[in-house]
Amino acid sequence: MAPVASSVPVKVGHIDDVQELRKTKPSSIPERFVRDMTERASSVVTPSSSSSHLNIPLIDLQNLFNNSPQFLAELSNLSVACQQWGFFQVINHGIELRLLEKMEKVAMEFFMLPLEEKKKYPMAPGSVQGYGQAFVFSEHQKLDWCNMFALGVEPHFIRNPKLWPTKPADFSETLEAYSREIRKLCEKLLKYIGRSLGLSDEDVFEKMFGVSVQAVRMNYYPACPRPDLVLGLSPHSDGSALTVLQQGICTTLDEGLQILKDDTWLPVHPIPNALVINIGDTMEVLTNGRYKSVEHRAVTHKEKDRLSIVTFYAPSYEIELGPMEELVNEDNPIKYRRYNHGDYSKHYVTNKLQGKKTLEFAKIHH
Repeated sequence: MAPVASSVPVKVGHIDDVQELRKTKPSSIPERFVRDMTERASSVVTPSSSSSHLNIPLIDLQNLFNNSPQFLAELSNLSVACQQWGFFQVINHGIELRLLEKMEKVAMEFFMLPLEEKKKYPMAPGSVQGYGQAFVFSEHQKLDWCNMFALGVEPHFIRNPKLWPTKPADFSETLEAYSREIRKLCEKLLKYIGRSLGLSDEDVFEKMFGVSVQAVRMNYYPACPRPDLVLGLSPHSDGSALTVLQQGICTTLDEGLQILKDDTWLPVHPIPNALVINIGDTMEVLTNGRYKSVEHRAVTHKEKDRLSIVTFYAPSYEIELGPMEELVNEDNPIKYRRYNHGDYSKHYVTNKLQGKKTLEFAKIHH
């Protein structure tokens, strides 16, 4: 999430706001949301219970944080998860269930406010913060079946205080407490990711990142009468170093997230009280492609609404990034150029979500 961008504002009215649209119980989907045949959410494998190899890896962080006898085995699991999947779920992450539930509750309460109240926090052109639809750059672009509310959290200068809602009353206080815990989790995870790469200094990412940028986006996916025609969120990879996703702690544990693996869209089965972690473009560049960001998307349900809370964790905008020397050699020649992270963030938010296209910004074409 970057401080500057330019986009076409989506008029948040009864026609374009999917929650309002849902209330009218439409018999057909407005054309603006109907995807081309190639983009529709039909190409999904539903793994049977026996095909566990189709489920994203599960990492028990207790084994890493407490230096347990299973430490090396879990570190190896983490390495495989980052290298082969780019996505994994974590349990025993140390964040209190009560806090996760409270964050979900205030996010849900915000989305349930009347439209007039939510419109006080508009996602203005030139920003990806506020309420509305991000990454919209033309009047003809297809819209996602999703309402978003996004806020910059850290460092403080990226915040827009006018966009922090006064209702629900405990929203800001809850988001602050939640974001502190997610930040600690990201800092710890980066240490162990460093170890899984065999880097000589496990604090290398923390030292390199400066004051890390942290932003949160809440996604509300209302039920859709024709989920086969729409997408909740367009396919993309994240520009962050790490992304932390919370879905369905105290609401439904429905599948909505899908990842692209071996050219097939796989649903991610949520595990109670787990968080989903994924590798972002920044980590792909730093590891010279060893740990890759992965395309993912969200689909909708016919009868159930769904909420997710996403935290993006990335280096300071001032930092210059490129592949780490330790991870470049004859067998793995340099694949990405050095660049300013703020420039990449601007590039990311000024392009529509389109798979991994934004990473072309950094690629060296041999």
